[in-house]
Amino acid sequence: MTPKGGTLKGLPPSVMATVVMFLILIPAADSAIQINCSEPSQPALLEALAPIFNLSAIRPVMNLTTRTNVNISFIMYGILGVDEKGQLLLTYLWQNFWWMNEFVRWDPTQCGSDKISLPRKKFWVPDIVINEFMDENTAPFVPYVYLHSDGRVHDASPIRVVSSCNLDIYSFPFDIQNCTLTFNSYIHLAKDIMIVLDRDAENITKLSKSWMTTMGEWELLDITSHHSEVDIEGNYLDELVFHVRVRRRATLYVVNLLIPSCFLITVDLFSFLLPPQTVDRSSFKMTLILGYTVFLLIMNDLLPITGNTIPLINVFFSLCLALMVTSLLETVLITNLLCGSADFSPVPRWVRVFVLEILGRLVCLPQKTKEKSMKPYAEATQQKADGPPEEKGPALEDKALQELRSLGRDLQAIRLQVQQQEGSQSSQEWIQVGFIIDRLLFGLYILFVSVSFVTIIIIWGNSYSP
Repeated sequence: MTPKGGTLKGLPPSVMATVVMFLILIPAADSAIQINCSEPSQPALLEALAPIFNLSAIRPVMNLTTRTNVNISFIMYGILGVDEKGQLLLTYLWQNFWWMNEFVRWDPTQCGSDKISLPRKKFWVPDIVINEFMDENTAPFVPYVYLHSDGRVHDASPIRVVSSCNLDIYSFPFDIQNCTLTFNSYIHLAKDIMIVLDRDAENITKLSKSWMTTMGEWELLDITSHHSEVDIEGNYLDELVFHVRVRRRATLYVVNLLIPSCFLITVDLFSFLLPPQTVDRSSFKMTLILGYTVFLLIMNDLLPITGNTIPLINVFFSLCLALMVTSLLETVLITNLLCGSADFSPVPRWVRVFVLEILGRLVCLPQKTKEKSMKPYAEATQQKADGPPEEKGPALEDKALQELRSLGRDLQAIRLQVQQQEGSQSSQEWIQVGFIIDRLLFGLYILFVSVSFVTIIIIWGNSYSP
């Protein structure tokens, strides 16, 4: 009779592997396989574990109705950045998976160790993935897992996560982003694999903040989690969702974007104090607009690029540029009124009522009343008319003729003076219109700068509030 060992040696390798698994599973149908080591050393433990390696293709449970509990935890080691254009969050995690392998047990005293590191390919590994993953994991591959004497398997590995995230950058650079990392099995249903949180989210946040070495412009606020089951056509998938809240460090953008912009708009504000009669204010404002445009072009790389919403800071810059251009156009109008108002037609009635009376009172520039005084000419004429009596006769006629000629010249001068005063009054009204518009735009400038400063301070403060 052929001995049992000789029979097994004569079998093909594939058949022999099947027989080995059959022999292992039959005596251990209701309990884990107890490994017996020939001596307390790692080589002896590895040799005793050799039959278990043939079971790496199946889920390590004795009964298929038994669920495998996979405990998950991670430490966020670094926030590598946020891609606003691609709507991506880049992080670096140290993830840890724990699960039970019901096929193996051993006595630590007999085998000399309570755990051993073995190649990953020797064991069944759960297919836990991150749903939001959008790119290849470029972190170093860890080829080993830890197997403990009670059957627990510990899988620890780094992972570079490029995850999709719905970014809201309306309040840039004072924005807070809330991104999700959803862990679930790709194939196994909830009846096969249950995902369990190994460490509470508050502890994960605390450890991540203490271990984090790379944050760049982003600061980790907190990590929260919740467990759920997703129904897919009657089949339920178990998933564990982590919410990661990060806040942008706004100091760089405040110093490089907001403060220089506020300085330039303040300089343009105080340029209204320059007298337009004696100073070429338009050249000064054109230089400011040119400088502001160059500033925006240089700092364009710091602004976020996305098609979802327009950041509030972009609206602020656009309004600043629009105010500068408007002030330049208003300066051109003032200069034109000062230089050519004498040739203009009289001010229309609606302009006189709306601008000179209503807006003039609003900006504290009421209309000045002009008195048309003919007193000097009237007095001169009266003096000539009330002169001393002259002699009678031919001399009197010659004297009367001279007086009539002098009176004609005086009347002509009075008429010219009246015409000049009427033209001067129309010119002064147009100039007054220009000054009122200048004062009105100056007030709007002050209002815009004040509201902008208060808004920036409030949004900045709210971003750091609990």
